[in-house]
Amino acid sequence: MELNLTKPVCFFDLETTGINITNDRVVEISILKVFPNGNKESKTWLVNPEMPIPAETSAIHGITDERVANEPTFKELAKDIFTMIKDSDLAGFNSNRFDIPLLAEEMLRAEVDFDMKGRVAIDVQTIFHKMEQRTLSAAYKFYCDKSLENAHSAEADTLATYEVLKAQLERYDELENDAKFLAEFSSRKKFADFAGFLMFNKADEECFAFGKHKGKKVTEVLDQEPGYFGWLLNADFPLYTKKVLTAIKLRAFNNKI
Repeated sequence: MELNLTKPVCFFDLETTGINITNDRVVEISILKVFPNGNKESKTWLVNPEMPIPAETSAIHGITDERVANEPTFKELAKDIFTMIKDSDLAGFNSNRFDIPLLAEEMLRAEVDFDMKGRVAIDVQTIFHKMEQRTLSAAYKFYCDKSLENAHSAEADTLATYEVLKAQLERYDELENDAKFLAEFSSRKKFADFAGFLMFNKADEECFAFGKHKGKKVTEVLDQEPGYFGWLLNADFPLYTKKVLTAIKLRAFNNKI
């Protein structure tokens, strides 16, 4: 079954120096862009992370410091990557909780104003876990009856994720072949930022999802405790979370004028 698309969707996967969204860096990115007419475009980049790759991480994806030493940095690649994805929805495997948040951090560090406005995100892992509770390799075997060779290669994982989603649409009648539906189905809690520090309440108001103010409205906390905003901006939070907090504060300020 081919995807029923009204705009392109970019399946992508990141290999990184680790799993810390704020501090770790991309060492490989692969993108498979699928157009509404069924055409496809793919690109894979190795990336110099400008930091050492831990040996235990290299053991997983096979990318070493030596292999990326002469590759471009993410900042050097950012405009090309953004050009490829800017008109597209996004899709991946565990992408809502890891790949998209980390991609956003890299983009913002490269001074590219990345956000998800006007696009949706389909997380194939969430669909899989809701339906079958397995890993990507098991999903590929289960849905496509194929063994995933070169697992933890960004290109292999990206292609497998694309094939798994198509097979999921074939298998489950309750899944609609529609990007917006799949994005909503594959989402978890509704958050205002990628990393899950700011969530929406039932009234669609931004609230803190952590710490002493967990569950409280952001606007009320920042109004009652002005110094908390400064602490948040100087603390070790993702750049995108800080961007959202700043936008909330500016919106509240403008509403008072």
